[in-house]
Amino acid sequence: MSTETNLRRDFLRLAGAGITGAALTVKADQGPAYPAASSPAAASFDVRTFGATGDGKTLDTAAINKTIDAAAAAGGGTVLFRAGNYLSYSIHLKSHVALHLDAGATIIAADPPAEGAPGFDLPEPNQWDMYQDFGHSHFRNSLLWGEEIENIAIVGTGRIWGKGLSRGTGQGPNAHDPGVGNKSISLKNCHNVLLRDFSILHGGHFGILANGVDNLTIDNLKIDTNRDGMDVDACRNVRISNCYVNSPWDDGICLKADYALGRAKQTEYVTITNCYVSGCWEEGTLLDGTYKRFAPDVRVPHTGRIKFGTESNGGFRNITISNCVFEGCQGLALETVDGAILEDVTITNISMRDIISAPIFMRLGNRMRGPDNTPVGTLKRVIISNLVCS
Repeated sequence: MSTETNLRRDFLRLAGAGITGAALTVKADQGPAYPAASSPAAASFDVRTFGATGDGKTLDTAAINKTIDAAAAAGGGTVLFRAGNYLSYSIHLKSHVALHLDAGATIIAADPPAEGAPGFDLPEPNQWDMYQDFGHSHFRNSLLWGEEIENIAIVGTGRIWGKGLSRGTGQGPNAHDPGVGNKSISLKNCHNVLLRDFSILHGGHFGILANGVDNLTIDNLKIDTNRDGMDVDACRNVRISNCYVNSPWDDGICLKADYALGRAKQTEYVTITNCYVSGCWEEGTLLDGTYKRFAPDVRVPHTGRIKFGTESNGGFRNITISNCVFEGCQGLALETVDGAILEDVTITNISMRDIISAPIFMRLGNRMRGPDNTPVGTLKRVIISNLVCS
């Protein structure tokens, strides 16, 4: 056997031993310990280490934000929420930081503060707020928010409960009051974002509001809420998959293109697949598996649908929707009324049951809520196939 062959054999043997040693170590008192890179423990920062209690009574806002700041200062990492109830006001997301919600971990939006006391962050000024409603125009008055950040994630099988959030209108806290929050998750001008596996209960005006977010992945979320489930607004390269959204009082999965960023930006290159939307279940009963229908005398709009618009300044292009189920809600809506183009859309393999409105609603209108002299938009090249409704 040649020297070269022996050297190659010894190298492979030693390299294999090194890989094995790195991949699995054993501690007598703890059993096997797997490498940090394969678990949330890699560059991890536990919020309890920084003072969070997780008792559901003590405000953990400062401790949570301190933990995120530490992870960001270290160049990035994972902020861990072990099982527990973390009562909080506004949590500030940072670049290169992931939040991991363990099973049994719940981040709870605290109740609105007493007058004059600190609460959720104040809504930032927006000189274009006349072109969309209050909820769409401001981002920082939220439970979790991030602006101009990149490479972030919220993952894990825990929960976000917007208990103290305003729904924007009607009963409950007034979103315009200082210290009141109205969104569970709010993201503005971000890129490379992953939202996966957690649930949202009672999400406020928006469970998720993403505006100007590029490279956005939303996967395997369960949202059971009192207004919009998720709004994807002026975003590019979006993948929404395997989600369950029950939103009887507003839209389930909604694509928009408003003027909150001060420009008309397209929502484009979007896929929505393998999702379930509904408007027929009492809030919370999708998540707990009891699926309780509203009593006949309860007035509920049963909205819960997949929709484009109504906010439609920028437009909608190159979008595909497939393999989705609608139940007990309104039908599919494609609307451009503020000057947007809506084009190159394919929709296929859709199953609907107990739909309370038209299964398909398409509208080209001239509401024109936007800058002066904007022309009416266009609606063209839309293909809908393999849709059944009963």
